[in-house]
This record gives sequence, C-alpha cells and structure tokens, in this order.
Amino acid sequence: MKYFHNDIEAKWQQYWAENQTFAAFNNSEKPKYYVLDMFPYPSGAGLHVGHPLGYIASDIVARYKRHQGFNVLHPQGYDSFGLPAEQYAIQTGQHPEKTTRENIARYREQLDKIGFSFDWSREVRTSNPDYYKHTQWIFIQLFESWYNNNSDKAESICTLIQEFEKNGNANVNAVCDDNIAPFSAEDWKSFSSEQQQKILLQYRLTYLAETEVNWCPALGTVLANDEIVNGVSERGGHPVIRKKMTQWSMRISAYAERLLQGLETIDWSESIKESQRNWIGKSVGAAVTFNVKNHDEVIEVFTTRPDTIFGVTFMTLAPEHELVAQITTPEQKAAVEAYVEATAKRSERERMADVKTISGVFTGAYAEHPFTKEPIPVWIGDYVLAGYGTGAVMAVPCGDERDYAFANFFKGTHGMPEIKNIFNQDISEAAFGEKSGFELVNSDFLNGLDYKTGTKKVIEELEKIGAGKAKVNYRLRDAVFSRQRYWGEPFPVYYVNGLPQMIDKKHLPIVLPEVEKYLPTEDGQPPLGNATVWAWDTEKNVVVSNDLIDNTKVFPLELNTMPGWAGSSWYWMRYMDAKNENDFASEDALKYWENVDLYIGGSEHATGHLLYSRFWNKFLKDRGYAPTEEPFKKLINQGMILGMSAFVYRVSSIARKVKSDNEEFKTINILISKGYKDAIDLHFSKPGNDKEYLYSEVSDIMDKLCKKYDLLNINFSELVPIHVDLSCINDITNELDIEKFKAHPLYSDYKDAEFILEDGKYIVGREVEKMSKSKYNVVNPDDICNEYGADTLRLYEMFLGPLEQAKPWNTAGITGVYGFLKKLWRLYFDDNGLNITNDEPTADMYKSLHKTIKKVTEDIENFSFNTSVSQFMICVNELAQQKCHHRAILEPLAVLVSPYAPHIAEELWSALGHEGSVATVGFPKFEEKYLIESEKEYPVSFNGKMRFTIKLPLDLTAAQIEEIVMADERTQNQLQGRIPNKVIIVPGKIINLVG
Repeated sequence: MKYFHNDIEAKWQQYWAENQTFAAFNNSEKPKYYVLDMFPYPSGAGLHVGHPLGYIASDIVARYKRHQGFNVLHPQGYDSFGLPAEQYAIQTGQHPEKTTRENIARYREQLDKIGFSFDWSREVRTSNPDYYKHTQWIFIQLFESWYNNNSDKAESICTLIQEFEKNGNANVNAVCDDNIAPFSAEDWKSFSSEQQQKILLQYRLTYLAETEVNWCPALGTVLANDEIVNGVSERGGHPVIRKKMTQWSMRISAYAERLLQGLETIDWSESIKESQRNWIGKSVGAAVTFNVKNHDEVIEVFTTRPDTIFGVTFMTLAPEHELVAQITTPEQKAAVEAYVEATAKRSERERMADVKTISGVFTGAYAEHPFTKEPIPVWIGDYVLAGYGTGAVMAVPCGDERDYAFANFFKGTHGMPEIKNIFNQDISEAAFGEKSGFELVNSDFLNGLDYKTGTKKVIEELEKIGAGKAKVNYRLRDAVFSRQRYWGEPFPVYYVNGLPQMIDKKHLPIVLPEVEKYLPTEDGQPPLGNATVWAWDTEKNVVVSNDLIDNTKVFPLELNTMPGWAGSSWYWMRYMDAKNENDFASEDALKYWENVDLYIGGSEHATGHLLYSRFWNKFLKDRGYAPTEEPFKKLINQGMILGMSAFVYRVSSIARKVKSDNEEFKTINILISKGYKDAIDLHFSKPGNDKEYLYSEVSDIMDKLCKKYDLLNINFSELVPIHVDLSCINDITNELDIEKFKAHPLYSDYKDAEFILEDGKYIVGREVEKMSKSKYNVVNPDDICNEYGADTLRLYEMFLGPLEQAKPWNTAGITGVYGFLKKLWRLYFDDNGLNITNDEPTADMYKSLHKTIKKVTEDIENFSFNTSVSQFMICVNELAQQKCHHRAILEPLAVLVSPYAPHIAEELWSALGHEGSVATVGFPKFEEKYLIESEKEYPVSFNGKMRFTIKLPLDLTAAQIEEIVMADERTQNQLQGRIPNKVIIVPGKIINLVG
C-alpha cells in the first residue's frame, strides 16, 4: 500500500475543519496555553516558503501542548489595513477592500494547505468594522486618560478635572506638554469650555499637536521612523522629508520607565531587549537653561555631563528648533534658511546614522553662560534632532568626539571660538570622553573634582541660581498617530470650532466612507477629503453629507486615519473573545487567557510593533481592561529562510554596425554560461591561471560572434548578472531551460540572444540572497505541498537548521525528507495493506522508541526542532532494520510524529483502529528503564590490540568476566597455550590480556 500524500492531507484537513478539532474554550478545567504568530499582512504575492517557518514552529508547540492536556489557543488573522493595498488601489482604481479580501482568501488557502492547527473560529481582520470599532474605542479611552506620575499609571481624565476644580494645576504631577501656565481652581472655573478643552489636550494621552513628521510626498503620507530605510520610504524607495503638521500623537513617553523595567520580567532574547533599551534611551543628567543675549528666549538643554559646563565652547540647535527663526540674525538668515531646507530632505534615522558628514551654520546669535556670563555662539547642525531631549546641545568639544570634529571643521570661521580644555588631559589629537581618570581644571568651583562629585556639585549650584536641575531623560518620543491615507481605521472624532470631540461608544464603528480617488485632494488634504458623506450629525448621531455641515449640529469628521500599528497593538486580546459584539473581550475571557505564553515572529518588529503593543497593554492594564502588565511572556524570533537565486551573465557594451545608407547601432545580447564566466573573472584577476584554456575558448567564440554580427566591439571584462526566474532552471543540475527562458515574459529582450554553452548546456550561477519576489527566487509552498506533501514541507523547514538562524532554501534536499516519510509509512504498511503485530517488542525496539521520546520532548521544550527531525530519521532507520511492525512501538511513534507531520500521523493513527483525531491523544512518556543497558559488548585486546568482541552482562564482576574470557575458544587460539602475565579488566569498559 503506497503513501499518497495528497489524498491523505486533503482528507484530514477536511476532517479538522468539519470537526473544529482545534477550537479552544474560554472555560476549561485544563491548564491554558496561548501560542501566537505575529500578525501577517496579506500581500498580493501570497506566501513563499520563508513565511511559514515561524508558523510551523508555533504549530509544533501548539500540537505538543494539546497532547500534554492543555487547552490551547492558537489563533490566526490578518493585519489587513496598510499602505500596499492603498497604493494598489491608486494604481488600479480597485477598492482596497476588494484586493485585501482576495489576498486573504489566497493566504487562507495556502495556510490550510500546510495543515496548521489554527482555531479559525476566532479569525480577525483589522480592516473589518466589527474589529476596528474596538480600536476606535481604545483610542477614545486614551483620549479620556492622563498619566499621573504620583500613582505611576494612566487615570481617567475625570480625576484630573476634579483636581483642577478643587486645587487648580499647582499640585498636578503629570506627563504633559511643556510650559503649561499655572492656574487656580477659581481660574479653572472661570475658563470657557473651549479654554478648558485646550488645557486638557495638553494632558491627554492622545492629543493634537504640531509635530515634526516624516513626510513622503510620493506616497502622500506621514511615515513612522521604522518605515524609513536609508532615508527613503521602505515601501517604494521614495524620498522622505521632515515637515511640521498638526497630528494626533500618543504619549508613549509616559511609559518609558515601565517599558524599560518590564523587559526584566519577560523571556525575550537579549538582542531584542537591547534594541528596546536603546530605542527608549534612558539617560541621567541635568536640565540646564541658557539665556539668549538680546532676546527674551532661553535655550534649554539636557546633558548627561553637567560637570563639563565650563567647557561649553558653542551651542548647537536642531535645524527644526522653534528658536532658530527667532534668534537668527539678518546677516545669517539666507544661509540658515538654505541649511534648514536641505536638512528637511534627510530623515532622522539617516542623520543619526551619518557620523562622518559634518555640516552646520552659525545663527549669528549668542547664548549666555549661566555662571561666567560669557557669550556662547549658537549654531545649527543636523546631528542634533529636534525630537531628542530639547533639540539643543551644549557643545563641549574637549569631552565629546562629535563636538570636537564640529569645532575643528569650522575652526577659524566666524562664530567658532577656540576649544576650551577643562581636563588635566591632552586633547591635542582627540577629545577626552572618559568619566574617570581625570580632574577638572579651568572650571571655577569644580576645579579638582572628578565626574561624580563634579556632577553633584554643579547641579546644586545650578539649582541655587535657577538655571538647572537634575533630570532623567529618554530618547523615546511620543508616537505620531495620524496617517494621510484612506485604507486605515477612521478616527472616532469630529471637530467643533477646531477642537476634537469623541463619538460615543454606542455609535461605533465609524466606517470608512466611499471615495472616488484614493489620492490626497488637490488642496493637499488626506484622501478622506474626497469623501462627500463625511460629517457627523450630533442630533441623529450618524454620518451625513458634508453639505449639511452647519457648525451647530453637523460637524466635520477627522480626515486622517490611524497608522498600521493601531490594530496590531491589541489584537492578541481580541482572539480571546473574537465574537464579542459589545466589548473587545469579556472580563472572564481576559482573566482566563491573561496573555500570550509563546509569541513567534520576526526581529524586524523589535522597536515598532513590540514597543507599541507593550505600551497599549500597559495602558489597558492601568485602566482596568487588561489583566497583565506585559502582553507576551516568551518571544522567539525566527530566522529568515534565504532564497537560492539564479543568474545568467550578459556581456556588456555589445554594439552592431549595420551597413546601410544610415548607420545604426544595435545591442546584441550575449549570455555566457557560469563556467566561462568564472574563467573570464579569473583571467582579469589572475592571468595565467589553470582555467586560462577556458578563457581562450570563450575568446575564440567571441571572435566568431564579432564576424557573424559585424560587431564594433565586445567588452566582456565586466559581465552583468541578471536574475532568472527559478521556473526556467533545473534546480538540481542548475541547467537553464533556454526555450522556456526565451518564452518567459520577463525576458522578451533575450529572444534573439546568443547563448555561450558549456558542453551543450547553459549553467546558471547560484547565490544565496533574501527570498524576494523582485529577485525571482521565491519558492511557492503550494508547489512543494503538491509534489511532496505538506508534512514534507513542515519537516524540511524545521530540518534546515536552528529556528533563530537564517538558512538557505535548497529544494534539492527535500527529497530526502520525503523519502523518510515513505520509510515511516512502510513500518505500518506493506504491499498488501496494514502490517501490524501485537507481539512484544524487543529491547532494541523499546530503546529506539524511548531515545526518540526523550529527544523530541526535550527538543520541543527547548525549541530545537531541527534536531528532532534528525532523531525521527534515526529512529525509523533503526526500527526498519529491526523489522519492527509492533503496535506497542508504532502507536506511540505516530503520536510522537504528530506535531511535526500531522497528516500522516492522523492516517497512521486511524489505520491502527482508533476513532477521532490523534491531536488530543496523550504524548508518549519517556521511561528511563528502556535506555538502561543490561549488556556490554567488550573489545577483547591482546597486548593492546583488539582481536575480537564479546557481549557480557553488565552486572558481572571482574573475576567472572576473566573466567568467561579465558574459557572462550577465541582467547585460547590467541594464546596458543601461553599464560598471560597480566589480565586487565575494567567492568563496563575494557578487557586486555598482557604477555
């Protein structure tokens, strides 16, 4: 009986769907286990074999935990809002909802084909109104909250209003805007409603503010820092500039310390934790105020080295700093404005990363040193960021390499004085940036002090004169929450006299309107500005036509939408109670599931999704909606599966002279096979090598082509590699199917190309790269499932290497895994059908099984899935050699294999006479007794040379062993009547006869 994987897999996938085999329950006496994959975005390209890697690993764990008796929640859904769908809509005119729905259907088909144990009854889609109504509700809760530093948590805005009514804001210790004017309780009560709303906006956890943002003109939207790579948009590679816009923002900065401390409580990799620590960027130092000469303004700086204050040589403001325009002198205005405009074209990330370029402009203004009252020139430079600290630095070149380089670069120019040295160290060649090993000099009252005592002393003196105080600063900035896009969650916000008002929960969701165009409006408004029905009727509580706006009962709705991270910042809680119409999840469901036990996904989300998710979870915990402080107990980042790209090599600069009245020049494409390509490269790098004969061969071929086409010249010192679609090659032999290549629509330019072959074949080059559609190196998992089966795909992806490491895909290796499954099948079936005996297994059979139980159990617990696959192969080989068809061995083996290869395991379990699914059968338990050796095969040596082996019980004494060995016929033959001088016996190890 043969192993027909397609029939078996289709049968059990249908069974699981019909019987809801993997449905989780919100009230169970079983212990709970929640395993989750990072939210997939359903792109039009579908899945390639790199995508399921993490899903397979999480599925193995989920299935294993079910076998162990856990109530397992293993859900799946789609992060279905986003820029790609909108860009496609702009290009094609199709509604993003349509393309998203089609992409999801494709993903679902592929995921089902691989046999994941997802509880599909809990599927969520962030773009469905029944989902994003709850995202809108969470936004309202953030708006209706403030962060109380005294209680160190978010509280209802009502408690803040009560404090204002009783005592004003004098005693309020909140995370809020800077420079809020003080007011009394009487003042608060005298303020108009609009004045009160404006003040509250300065305290709310989500608020409107004019903010420096990353604006991408080509995409017509604001981008988050993690959506920008090397100064251009990650999506499409478009330029990004900095500009000020009124945006919704969220005070994630309020949670900076809790986000930092929470990392100590969760089981995440140290690299991910360090990424978050760096992004949060905690610094301890001082806030210092510098007056600006001839102005009322002051420059506030944060410094971690207040002890160096007497070394301040100049000050640098971020080009976007609000004071730049106010303090720049008329003489410097043109230069400053040009520099500010140029800087706006560089992203913050690019500016932070560029440590080599030195640029800046003198403003013409001077600050005043708080102690010496000396004038300090004020410059602007793009190495200072407006959003970090105060957007200004006190530059101490003697103690900071970047300041040192800046001062030396502009040395001798107007506005750049000589570097002041305040250390008893030489700074002629470089700055002295250490915090130890020095004494301060030229520092007035700080002379002779070190870093620690100097810092303490200077803060005391700054506080005395009102020019500074001790402060903890964080790099983490408030998160911009507005996007100028159509395909995103609408804000539940309308505006009365320019002030935001929230729509009541009972009227949610506010659903995306229809628009004619998905581009921004002609006057630069977001795409929702194209909607004609996008106003809020406060009497009827419905969305109505814009024509009805009257500013008495009908008001304009927010035109921006929420960013992509909105829906993914709480989705794991929705899975706990996905069908709840009233709340994002019931209190009982939240209390039962608590948080995610195992979260698997890519490390690229370290400072985006993972940080925002932790922020929202902590906020919801503060407000009594989430049961735990942290959302994800354990996190594993799977490595990338790399693609094996293929290349043909084109000779560059080929021109053909056409003999006619009018001369023309045309390109002749010549493609050189890999062997010749290597010989050419070697010739130009190392002439006279052992492959020179191949270079001569290809040179002769080129000469003939020159004559054939009347070529002006051939330059093959530089060969151009061209990616080849993998469908055009034999993946085993690396041979190009030339006719298929010529017929492929991607390569229409090469229909008439000349192919220089090796032994009649064109061999392509291969290289490991990121698997990507643009490199034509993606492998469709559907093809693997069809030809070899989903179980083969699952086993092979795990077999490639450790989960966290990157590893190249090589289809050639998959046949070995497929062969293993067929060998496993043959343990249970022969040509006549099921071949199972109820006989008692041998000791070796038990040993093979229990070695595997032990190894696989340990591997799953340690997430070392690749070594489990190796152990399965060893076990099956051993059992085949032992001619094992014994039920007592093969029943537990089917269960053991089930997490990795569930379809074949189900079929084997059913064939053994069991009803129902193998998925909930108890996992086999390892028994030590089967691995305890009762016999030892001793090597018997004569004068140190092994002559034969003998198998003896392990409980024999040395004297008993000697008696048996001496009586053995083979010993007598070796001794030839001699008596050995010494018999060395170590029980369990060696037998050696000497002399």
